[in-house]
Amino acid sequence: MVVSAVVAGVAVGGERTFAGAAPLFAGWFPHVGVGTPMAVLVALAVVVWGPDLAARLPWRAALGAGYAAAVAWTFSLALVDGWDRGFAGRLTTSDEYLHEVPGVTDVGAALRGFSSRILDFQPDSWTVHVSGHPPGALLVFVGLDRVGLSGGAWASAFVVLVGALTAVAVPVAVRAFDSEERARAVLPFVALFPGAVWVGVSADGMFAGVTACGIALLATRRAVAGGVVLGFSVFLSYGLVLMGLLALVVLWPSWRRIGLAVLGALGVVGVFAALGFWWVDGYHLVVERYYQGIASSRSYGYWVWANLAAAVLACGFAPFAARWRGRFTGSGASATLAAAAVVAILVADVSGLSKAEVERIWLPFTVWLLVFVPDRRRPWLAAQAVTALAVNHLLLTNW
Repeated sequence: MVVSAVVAGVAVGGERTFAGAAPLFAGWFPHVGVGTPMAVLVALAVVVWGPDLAARLPWRAALGAGYAAAVAWTFSLALVDGWDRGFAGRLTTSDEYLHEVPGVTDVGAALRGFSSRILDFQPDSWTVHVSGHPPGALLVFVGLDRVGLSGGAWASAFVVLVGALTAVAVPVAVRAFDSEERARAVLPFVALFPGAVWVGVSADGMFAGVTACGIALLATRRAVAGGVVLGFSVFLSYGLVLMGLLALVVLWPSWRRIGLAVLGALGVVGVFAALGFWWVDGYHLVVERYYQGIASSRSYGYWVWANLAAAVLACGFAPFAARWRGRFTGSGASATLAAAAVVAILVADVSGLSKAEVERIWLPFTVWLLVFVPDRRRPWLAAQAVTALAVNHLLLTNW
């Protein structure tokens, strides 16, 4: 599928895909950088020692090691593109969130007037990423600025640190929902997530960390807290409402826990509504804004299947190898969690509201496919690392 998507992308042409290296939103630019040796060393360490350490260390120590590996892996991949271009300057461009932070001097007024600035071709239209998302994401970066962590380097560091929480939250959820054996098997694969190419640095990486923590809270029977976190996540990105499918899988069949989680989520919705932003209004305006841009020119016939190839590159080939061979570690409980992520991806795909750039947009979902762990772990961990290194060194990603 990936090869076909690349070939078809060349045949369709950039004027219809609006992606220089379709199916990824990137340009061909073979290069190395200061992060190259560090990324290779982290990958080698996880491949050689990761499975054994994940199996033998005390549980909390294993989680700590996985988180440290994920942070190092993400940071080193970002530095392949250089300090400014790959890390500190990523969130400071005219399309990004930090561009709008200085103008938010009154948070209440910004929320009350947020929807009126979503549509394009107005003097005060929000920049691309702010207009395409609910106000929660902007508020996160405004909050960082207010506490003195201003600028691109701090914002990028925050995104990486939160995004790397997937290496903790996913195994925690799998342990609670399935088994500790399965969680320990998953841990090195999440730490060496190929999607780290976009976690460092795209705000969608932060979204992945937040939603993974929400699911982990639900799985560990903290329904209200999980509902609050997932409720806040839909104010980070509209598409994250689809995380409700994973939440239902984790909570089912406990109607009490479902009710508590819904109450937690509705509490967040109520706070934003009281402050002046109604999610439904924002969503309808974003759909209109979406078709004011290049989405109206991108070919649905190409992207409806090429998106899936981009998702494969983001999560790596190991999960699909495990399913194709029918041999993977663990029971079927986690398989239902991954199936829910697949359904969410397919719904987002056929909607036509995700034409291209899904390698970052779908990070909150693709990370859950890693619960499929092949029996031969080290060779497939190596394949995961090679996938990320190849993407990062052959292409220059746009986000």
